[in-house]
Amino acid sequence: EVQLQASGGGLVQAGGSLRLSCTASGFTFEDWAIGWFRQAPGKEREGVSCISRETGSTYYADSVKGRFTISSDNSENTLYLQMNNLKPEDTAVYYCVADSPKYATSNWYCNHGMDYWGKGTQVTVSS
Repeated sequence: EVQLQASGGGLVQAGGSLRLSCTASGFTFEDWAIGWFRQAPGKEREGVSCISRETGSTYYADSVKGRFTISSDNSENTLYLQMNNLKPEDTAVYYCVADSPKYATSNWYCNHGMDYWGKGTQVTVSS
């Protein structure tokens, strides 16, 4: 059974930083596509950052480029999202996601979505 558990959300002031973590189990972590999506109240879900193991590519949404960094520790089956210079518009529930290899780019995964979702973690950025 695929399991994804995100943590690390919280309340932070604008300009601050948070690091989200996601522990994964039930699949071959180093082979699957993985990433982070978010959804703010009243808005559609957005692919924030995705990694395609098949193509070795990493995607970032334009809104987070230069501020967020995705990384993974394959020895610990853990995915991270370092978020710096946070803005109020980053406020959302953040979800850790994964998908079996489809031989697609990270751009594709983040724009089409992935099959497996964990429970989200709330990130709130105050102005």
